[in-house]
Amino acid sequence: MGGSGSKSRGFWPFSGSGNVDDSTKDGNEQSLARVRSFPGATPFVFTRRSSLFFDEDGDLAHEFYEETIVTKNGRKKAKLKRIHKNLTPQGIIKLDHPCIHVDFPIVLCEA
Repeated sequence: MGGSGSKSRGFWPFSGSGNVDDSTKDGNEQSLARVRSFPGATPFVFTRRSSLFFDEDGDLAHEFYEETIVTKNGRKKAKLKRIHKNLTPQGIIKLDHPCIHVDFPIVLCEA
């Protein structure tokens, strides 16, 4: 029923080169210190993209709304209209404490 995925050699950022003579094959395969394929990389994430936006006034929020008055059958009703224009994203923010990358292939706790 198809080929085995374990035998294919795809790009996986946290795995080794696949050679038998790796220096980490002595039982310490799940090292958190450094990643084998990228010598300067760690499995930790220190920054992330913010989901907040600035409006023209410099206010910071996830969503911005504007109150509009709608007249229907002689009655005035206030509605909130979401603003999509003239918003600039906050950008990249530094995390208070580092997080482990989503694709890090290690079991942290076995219960």
